[in-house]
Amino acid sequence: MNPPMDTTNLSPDWRQAHLGRLLGHAMRRFDARVLELMAADTQVPLALSNLAARDQVGAAHVHITRHLSLRGDRLTDLAQRAGMAKQSMAALVDQCAAWGLVARESDPRDARARIVRFTPLGLDWLQAFRRAVAQAEAEFRAEVGPEVATVVALGLEAYAGGYA
Repeated sequence: MNPPMDTTNLSPDWRQAHLGRLLGHAMRRFDARVLELMAADTQVPLALSNLAARDQVGAAHVHITRHLSLRGDRLTDLAQRAGMAKQSMAALVDQCAAWGLVARESDPRDARARIVRFTPLGLDWLQAFRRAVAQAEAEFRAEVGPEVATVVALGLEAYAGGYA
């Protein structure tokens, strides 16, 4: 039997303010702002804008926007790049295909495989994502100042290493 743990030095503050938690909060805030900007973007087709405005499009859907290459990808490669299970990515691809953002096509190198590609509507969505990310980054810079924003970006690039 283990002796009781001494909890006198275990202030709860560290659990609320450690770097991982702060990064998680910052990422959720950034993604929420990007989706908010996309919902308000007049160049986004109305149906997609409405989905974003009603919180039907979430951070998980942004994984496809972030990770699907312009040439298209196999589902397994897309899931691996996004750090998701293949089944979870398949569900997202199904939803995005129903919304007209992506399509599954035959892989010219392997008739058994399928390639996920952006549709023309999906490319419009990707451009809206690009505009929203640029706006959210500008807002971040304005809030924390250009020097801090540069240091944060450099630090995150160094820390992310091969994940960027």
